[in-house]
Amino acid sequence: MGGTTNRRNFLGLVGLGAASLASGGTLAGCSKEPGSKGSATTAEQAAGVVPTFKDSTLVPPDIKGTRPVADGYQKYPTSLADAVAEKPITSGQPISATTPWWGPAPPTDNKLVGGVNADLGGTINFSIQDGVTYGDKLNTMLGARDVPDLTCIPGWEINKLARFNEGVHALFEDLTPYLAGDKANAYPLLAGLDTKSWQDAVWGGKLMGVPFPSDNPFPTMLFYRKDIADQRGIAAPTTLDEVYEFGKKMTNADKGEWAFGDIFQEVLQICGNTGSQNGWAKGADGKVYHRYETEEYKRAVEFMARIYAEKLIHPELASSKGGDVKTLFKGGKIFMFADGGGAWKEVQRPAIATTPGFNMQAVKAFGADAGKPPVRWGGTPSIMWTFVKKGLGQERTAELLRVLNYVAAPFGTKEYELMNYGTEGTHFTRDASGAPVTNDLYVKEFANQFIFLGGRPPVVVGGPDIPNYASDFVNWGNDATQYLEKNPWEGIKVEVPTQQAAIQQPTDDKITDIQRGRRPLSDLPKVIDEWKAGGGDAARDFYAKVLADNGR
Repeated sequence: MGGTTNRRNFLGLVGLGAASLASGGTLAGCSKEPGSKGSATTAEQAAGVVPTFKDSTLVPPDIKGTRPVADGYQKYPTSLADAVAEKPITSGQPISATTPWWGPAPPTDNKLVGGVNADLGGTINFSIQDGVTYGDKLNTMLGARDVPDLTCIPGWEINKLARFNEGVHALFEDLTPYLAGDKANAYPLLAGLDTKSWQDAVWGGKLMGVPFPSDNPFPTMLFYRKDIADQRGIAAPTTLDEVYEFGKKMTNADKGEWAFGDIFQEVLQICGNTGSQNGWAKGADGKVYHRYETEEYKRAVEFMARIYAEKLIHPELASSKGGDVKTLFKGGKIFMFADGGGAWKEVQRPAIATTPGFNMQAVKAFGADAGKPPVRWGGTPSIMWTFVKKGLGQERTAELLRVLNYVAAPFGTKEYELMNYGTEGTHFTRDASGAPVTNDLYVKEFANQFIFLGGRPPVVVGGPDIPNYASDFVNWGNDATQYLEKNPWEGIKVEVPTQQAAIQQPTDDKITDIQRGRRPLSDLPKVIDEWKAGGGDAARDFYAKVLADNGR
C-alpha cells in the first residue's frame, strides 16, 4: 500500500497542508480480512451507474488546468455566486453525521455550524471523531450496524475495514436510482464532480457513496529552494546525473547544510518506474509485472544508496528516528524534498512571511537521461466518500442528497465561503483584496465539518502573499500531465489480496535498509525473490485475471 503523510497533514488535500501519497489510479489498498483473495468491481459496472457530468464552475478561473489538473485562481473572487436557491432541508427532522478531525474537538454550541445550518434550512448534528483513531470508531460503528444518516469514510480507512465490499451494501443506501445518468440533474452540483471520482464510488455495480475528488492528480512533486539555488548559480536538474550534482554542490556538512530529504518516490518516476504507486503494470507483451522486477527500479535503488552513502541526505532524515523535513527546508538546512502537492502552499505561505525572497518551486518533470521522458504516476481520483444510511426511504434519502449537493458548492460561491470560513463579522473579516481573514473564534469552531461531508470540484487558490502560487502549480501540472502513466486498471476498484498486503511493508522496509546501507546492495535480488515467493507471484496472477475479466 502506498505510504502516507501524517494524517494531520491530510488537510493538504483540501488546500490546507501536505498531500497524502495514496495508491495510484482507482486501486484500493490493503484488505485486512484474513485470507481474502481480493475482489474487483468491473469498469463497465462503474461506468453505467454514475452521474452525467455537467460543469458546475460558476466563477471562471484565472488559469485553466489541463484535466485532471485543477483550475487555478490567483486571488479570491470579489463577487460570489449563489449556488443553491432553495433550502435543502425541508422535513424539519435533524440529520446525524459522523466526520473525522485532526485537532481539538470544537464546541457543540457552534456558531459556524449554526450559520450553515440556517442556510440549509435545518439542523445537522455532527459526531466529530479523532482522525487518529477514526478507524477504530468506524469498526465499532459498522460492526454494530449503528450508523448515522451520513457517514464520512476516508479511503485509507476503507482499506483497513474487513470485507467492506460486502458490508457497504448491508449498511448504506444504493444511490444509483437517484444519481445515475441524467437523474443527477436534480442535484446539479453533485453532477459537477469529476466522472472518475464517481466511478471510484461504485461497489459491486452500485453507486454507493458521494466522492470527495482529489485536488492533485500527482501523488508527489519534487520541490527545491529556487531562491538559494539561483544565488549559488545552480540550475534545477534535468537528468538523474544532475540530481546527483545538485546534491554534491548543495551539501556542506560543516555549515549544517545537506541537499536532500528522502526523494525516493520521485527518483522512481524519474527513472521511468511504471505501476503508479500500486506497483503493478502491464508490459508491451501483455504480461503483468511489478516494478520491483525492472531495471528501472534497480537503478533507482542504486541511486538512493549512493546519495545516502555519500551523506547528501540530512542526517536527521537518514536516521531511523526521522525529522521534520518541512522545517529543515524552510530553515535552509535542506534544499530539495519530495511530497504531495499540498506541501507547496503549506510550506511557502508561512516561509515567505518570515524569510524575504523565499521561493519554493516544483522541478519541471524530467527523465533520468537526456531525451528520455519520465513516468508520472497518477493519484486516486477521490480521497474519501460519504455514505447514506440504508432504509431511510425515498424522501429522506433525496433530502440528504440535497444536503450533499449543497456541500458540493464550488469555489467562488457564497455557500463555499460559509462552509469554509463561517459568517463574515463573526468568524472572519476581509483583507484589502477581499479575501477572508479568520479569527480566534473560527479556529475554535472550525473542524472541516461540512467540508468532510462531501466533495466539490478541486481548485488551486493563491493570494496576495503568494501571488504566483496558483499559476506555478497549475502550469507545472499542465506540463506534467503529458507524462501521466496510463493505468491498465483504471476504472476498476480492486481490493488487494491479503497475502500481498501483508508482505508489502516488510519488503519496502528491507529495501529501505538497502538504500541506507544497513544491508548490502547485492541483497536486492534476494529481497525481490522473497517477495515473489511470499505472495508477489500470486498477486501477479490476481491482477492479470482482473484485466482479463475486464477484456483488457
